[in-house]
Amino acid sequence: MLKSISILFLAIIMAACNSTPEKKVMIILVDGVPADVLESVDTPILDQIATQGGYTRAYQGGGKDEYTQTPTISAPGYMNMITGVWGNKHNVWGNSVRNPNYNYWNIFRTVKTVNPEMTTAIFSSWEDNRTKLVGEGKAEAGNFMFDYSFDGFELDTVAFPHTADRSFMFNIDENVSKGTADYVLTDAPNLSWVYLEFTDDMGHMYGDSPQMIEAVKGMDNQVGRIWAAIQQREREFNEEWMIVITTDHGRTESNGKGHGGQSERERTTWIVTNQNNLNKRFENNPPVVDVAASALRFLGIEAPEQIKEEMDGIPFIGDISIMNAKAKKEGNELIVSWEVADASGGVEIYQSSANNFAKGGKDEYSLLGKADVKNGRFKTDFVFPVGTTKLLLKAPHNWTNVWVIVE
Repeated sequence: MLKSISILFLAIIMAACNSTPEKKVMIILVDGVPADVLESVDTPILDQIATQGGYTRAYQGGGKDEYTQTPTISAPGYMNMITGVWGNKHNVWGNSVRNPNYNYWNIFRTVKTVNPEMTTAIFSSWEDNRTKLVGEGKAEAGNFMFDYSFDGFELDTVAFPHTADRSFMFNIDENVSKGTADYVLTDAPNLSWVYLEFTDDMGHMYGDSPQMIEAVKGMDNQVGRIWAAIQQREREFNEEWMIVITTDHGRTESNGKGHGGQSERERTTWIVTNQNNLNKRFENNPPVVDVAASALRFLGIEAPEQIKEEMDGIPFIGDISIMNAKAKKEGNELIVSWEVADASGGVEIYQSSANNFAKGGKDEYSLLGKADVKNGRFKTDFVFPVGTTKLLLKAPHNWTNVWVIVE
């Protein structure tokens, strides 16, 4: 009998050890650090994470001089990241966040809708990330609520007296990073967003300067606290973590004090991740909208079809077929092109001349035709309506979309 119990106990232990690890995602957005500055500063923690996975230059701002062009301003940059779509869809154009279009779901809402058992958390120095961008508790944002929030410290002038040198923001970021690490160790949410601000403050005050460099070093140390907690969770629990660190914009070319425009330096950002199954998308200057798509893929979450149809981002982990789709009108012909990531299989090209989705409705897509992925191109006669023609490309490993706008 004792022998039988021992064998059963051993079997249970072995089964637990061999079970699939629970997936967790940690997204950290540090404000206003251009790629050239990051690359010039000693950041041992980010380097360690990148050694496990990778580092790449990336971009914010949408397509320059295209319908997706989005200001290189903080709130639009955050919204690009958490929704996986550009400003023409999420409708956030500045830090006032006047009228966000919540029909384009953020990843937290998607995760909770698809798998309510998964937990979500936000750790932030700016309460508007939760209340305005995510729209927590708002009916139009799906009445989504985080399982845990640790934010609003910029409003607490007793604990963090506001000073002209903005050092209080560094103290808030210290508090946010420590609170994140503590909560990861005890509760380990499935999807978390951390926001750290101080680097942007130093950029605005001093531009390209020793103060900015020191702020980046401090940020690296703050990320280190969170990374250490994640590593401990992986050692002690049956968990597998994806960490992504990125930024919301670069800085002006002249002195680094500003941002908001479409200069190369303002648009050029970066992504660091511990994931090592990185694909061609990651290697070729990915946009920040890819963060949402990548996080969903890692978590094994398939977005509802209408949400997936609208997402501009493409996963930078795992297999993909196509990327960087373009479409144009040439006379009475529609020409659609794409870059090939995996040449196998075919692409189905669909179109809709309505944009009901933006107003909470449903768009009906009709099949225009098919092409081999390897061709990188599809051409057909097409009667262009005035306004927006939405094109949806379905390939074996991923979908993507592109618009043609006729005035």
